[in-house]
Amino acid sequence: MQQVYPQTGPLDVTQLQATMQAIEIACGSVQMHVNPAAAEATILALCQSSRPYQACQFIMENSQLANARFQAAGAIRVAAIREWGFLTADDKRSLISFCLCFIMQHASSPEGFVQAKVSSVAAQLMKRGWLDFTAAEKEAYFCEVKQAVVGSHGLDVQFIGINFLESLVSEFSPSTSSALGLPREFHEQCRASLELDYLKTLYCWAQDAAVSVTNRIIESDSAVPEVRVCASALRLMLQILTWEFRYNTNAVEGAKKSIDVFSTGIGQDSGSPKGSDCTLVQPGPSWRDVLISSGHIGWLLNLYGALRHKFSSEGYWLDCPIAVSARKLIVQFCSLTGTIFPSGSCGSIGYILLKTNSIDNGHAQVQHLLQLLSGIILWIDPPDAISNAIACGKSESEMLDGCRALLSVATATTLPVFDELLKSIRPFGTLRLLSSLMCEVVKDLMVHNTEEETWSWVARDILLDTWTALLVPVDSSGQNALLPPEGINAAADLFALIVESEIKAASASAFSDENEANIQASVVAMDERLSSYALIARAAIDITIPLLIRLFSERFARLYQGRGINDPTETLEELYSLLLISGHVLADEGQGETPLVPKAIQTHFMDSVEADKHPVIILSGSIIRFAEQSLDPEMRTSFFSPRLMEAAIWFLARWSSTYLMPAEEFGDKNSSSEIDNGPQIPSQVSKKVLFRFFGEYNQGKPLLDVIVRISMAALLSYPGEKDLQELTCHQLLHGLVRRKNVCKHLIALDAWCDLAKTFASERTLFSLNASHQRALAETLVLSASGMQNTEGSNQYIRDLMGHMTAYLVEISSKNDLKKVAQQPDIILLVACLLERLRGAASASEPRTQKAIYEMGFSVMNPVLVFLEVYKHESAVVYLLLKFVVDWVEGQIIYLEGQETAIVINFCMRLLQLYSSHNIGKISLSLSSSLLSEANTEKYKDLRALLQLLSNICSKDLVDFSSDPIEAHGTNISQVVYFGLHIVSPLITLDLLKYPKLCHDYFFLLSHMLEVYPEMVAQLNGDAFAHVLGTLEFGLHHQDIDVVDMCLRALKALASYHKKETDAGKAGLGSNATCYKHADGQLHEGILSRFLRSLLQFLLFDDYSTDLVSTAADALLPLILCEQGLYQRLGNELIDRQTNPAFKSRLASALQSLTSSNNLSSALDRPNYQKFRKNLHSFLVEVRGFLRTI
Repeated sequence: MQQVYPQTGPLDVTQLQATMQAIEIACGSVQMHVNPAAAEATILALCQSSRPYQACQFIMENSQLANARFQAAGAIRVAAIREWGFLTADDKRSLISFCLCFIMQHASSPEGFVQAKVSSVAAQLMKRGWLDFTAAEKEAYFCEVKQAVVGSHGLDVQFIGINFLESLVSEFSPSTSSALGLPREFHEQCRASLELDYLKTLYCWAQDAAVSVTNRIIESDSAVPEVRVCASALRLMLQILTWEFRYNTNAVEGAKKSIDVFSTGIGQDSGSPKGSDCTLVQPGPSWRDVLISSGHIGWLLNLYGALRHKFSSEGYWLDCPIAVSARKLIVQFCSLTGTIFPSGSCGSIGYILLKTNSIDNGHAQVQHLLQLLSGIILWIDPPDAISNAIACGKSESEMLDGCRALLSVATATTLPVFDELLKSIRPFGTLRLLSSLMCEVVKDLMVHNTEEETWSWVARDILLDTWTALLVPVDSSGQNALLPPEGINAAADLFALIVESEIKAASASAFSDENEANIQASVVAMDERLSSYALIARAAIDITIPLLIRLFSERFARLYQGRGINDPTETLEELYSLLLISGHVLADEGQGETPLVPKAIQTHFMDSVEADKHPVIILSGSIIRFAEQSLDPEMRTSFFSPRLMEAAIWFLARWSSTYLMPAEEFGDKNSSSEIDNGPQIPSQVSKKVLFRFFGEYNQGKPLLDVIVRISMAALLSYPGEKDLQELTCHQLLHGLVRRKNVCKHLIALDAWCDLAKTFASERTLFSLNASHQRALAETLVLSASGMQNTEGSNQYIRDLMGHMTAYLVEISSKNDLKKVAQQPDIILLVACLLERLRGAASASEPRTQKAIYEMGFSVMNPVLVFLEVYKHESAVVYLLLKFVVDWVEGQIIYLEGQETAIVINFCMRLLQLYSSHNIGKISLSLSSSLLSEANTEKYKDLRALLQLLSNICSKDLVDFSSDPIEAHGTNISQVVYFGLHIVSPLITLDLLKYPKLCHDYFFLLSHMLEVYPEMVAQLNGDAFAHVLGTLEFGLHHQDIDVVDMCLRALKALASYHKKETDAGKAGLGSNATCYKHADGQLHEGILSRFLRSLLQFLLFDDYSTDLVSTAADALLPLILCEQGLYQRLGNELIDRQTNPAFKSRLASALQSLTSSNNLSSALDRPNYQKFRKNLHSFLVEVRGFLRTI
């Protein structure tokens, strides 16, 4: 079915019809799934043929098959973008004009997807030539489009013209543009040009188009075609207002027009100071006349209001395209901010600043928002009536857009402005409306508590984002915005209802049978919501903390009073929910840092100068005392399910990171009367009371002891509860040892000593899974930093790990080891001990390095023995390798020369032993499933070995030893290359398909070739061939990072050879030399081989333009090393061109590549930069026609 199309010259009608018939048959075959491969090949042949424009235009004008016309339009796009560099100016104009004429002439066609495709092609071709077209040429295109958009040729053409502008704006926006194979600078220049010179004009055209049909729509009692035009015009206006304005946001004159070539092109938060999902729109003062002064917003509100009133009885209307587009445009106007608003007096609320605006233009923006809010308020007020109407079947879309509008206003303003806005048209503030609206949403959620997402779910999330936008800190002080009294009461009422709904949902779930996966998913979703709930609670903290105290007290009392009488399940679920809510209100997530007590808590409760009356102390103490009940076996069995225990451990982890022995603790054990000395701010007194109560000289140590004992109960009394163990090991205990001021008390606790003793000498904790064993070992070792001196820390680790290392030595020394080692309990024991060693090794610090080195040194021989014994147990082999990797990583930079030699010798023995067991182990005769499993096992092992070699390399980069390693007969570069000799035969091209292994391998290879290029000459033939093969593989890899590393490796090799040979040395020696073997076969040098490969890659392969600079850095030294070959390759390429024009252009481009910008033969930074520019220009000039088939 595949057809080869004529390359040049005019086609007669017979040829054109044959081509059209072939494409139609192919499209039919694809649609009917009849021989689709051959059909796709036929379509691809059209796209790849030279200058297929005449055939494509014939198909578009004559084919009766819509899919054929669609494919022909796509072929025009592909060919034109590829051949753009050698199309004449007339050809380019002709293609764009044809596409524009086609969509105008077929404006009434029912096949919208074809029209959309042709519009997209026209837009892409216009962008491709944008920087080359003169202003007059651009005006000619836009004149034709304007006539269509303003309605000069009828409604259908008007609709098509607007759609074309949508495609054009989409192409010029980097976040939605199509790939053209050009540098990012091109896209940025196009963006800047359209934004500064045309975007406002296009908006005005769309506005005029919408206005021109408005009266007809309002006056008509039935659907009219003008509706479609108006909806598309509104959609275009919205698209333009979502543009990421950059070049005209600060001033009318002298706007900064520099191009940010490092932009990702992804829509960003355009100046929004808060982390909400709403993006501020800042088009600058040049847009003021169009958007603000013209009455445009009033027209839009009146249009929507009139249509809303007219069709109020038609429930479906709210979801019609024109209604949806109008509302979205109104919502977008709420995000308008910046210098577009004129300066002037500030009016009655001018004392309030708006975000991103000065006090001068604040009043104008307030009036703008008030105008919008006057129209939007009808969508959401009164909230109870709106909610009831939705419950009776009304569409929720208008109400949700109203919520989004509030979010936009909250993002663009400060909290005081937000609240004041509504007071001029309602007897209450906007905060009261926001609270009432969310209360109705929460009530609906309480009634319809289902797993399916409802409108109230969506509304809740939007409104929570609005509260977050208002309440998050807006300056570096971290101080949350303060609510007015009415707002505080509104927030308190809302939080009370939220807590009620969460408790009700928890109670209802007590006897549900939803599966564990759904429970975990809901916990994650709940955690996100609770962070927003906490902001609302803190806004009314004087009311909400006492509320939580009361709710806890009621549940505690109910639990104890009904003990042994009533089923406690519902109460326990309610406590579970309250624990999570309270944890979020009292403390923030650390995210790797020690979190501070929330500012709202620090600055409130000013009348609480006694610890036993401070609400936060009362609430915290109540929860901790409740968790402490889990230490009673009877209470634990009766009440503390694994799920409730998880919540308790989670709370303790979050709370202790914030409150327990805070670093900001006031006073010390000798200054307990400081509070009473001198006058102090009441909030400061309350803060001191809170911090001191949980400090190390008051209740801090007793609480720490309780927390450790609760942790032990969680680990020992709930075997198999992985989530509970993970919280205990990874969050609670690890969080304690991370803080030095806690560690010094932790290490002295009897409870901590009991935990360490149990871990070191007993088997009760062997039930923990691998990651928890490792985490607990790491935590216990890190706690050694709390010892008073270095020797004490090292002795603590020896005592902790000594039993384990001694046991491994003992097992490895058994005469009947081969028999004993295969027993399941022994395998499990060895695996557990290795995981613990890994955890200890990963906790290495300078203070404890000596003890951890001794730990690893003592098991060197057992590790090798176990590697031999367990060579068929892949899981144990992997653990052995990972332990060595982690141990070497933590030790290598601190070791003295002799110690380093011992460790490296051990690593080489390990590599050799592993290699001897695994060479050829993966057989192609295995079934596909077994082969895949075997590959996966080897992938993990080999990745560990590569990491080991990388860790050894680090010794050459960072070394704290006092004597050089070379003094002990060891050379890091030789060792690493020797390791590569061993590992390379195990790494097949199939294994390099594993992304992580591939990345690690090329990272190591690139590092080695850049740092030790001289060692390449010392590789044996097989290892050298393997390096070449993998570099060739990596050069064509789909991962851009892998390709980048290979290019850097090539640069290192070629530049090393060039510099060495210039100095009269051998460089890469025979590896870089071309010669004939005895059998007459030609041996091509490494540099010649990669010069060919790299030129082929750059000229003919598909790749990211981000790689061009790195490729240039590799190509320059390759050319300098192989100038004769480069000349021959260039001549061959020129000779293959049959078109004289192409031949001349290619010859000129090749000459410019190595001579422009005063390029020299030096391999220094300025010369590399010059060659990068030359290569960019070269590729733009010739790549298009060279890739033409």
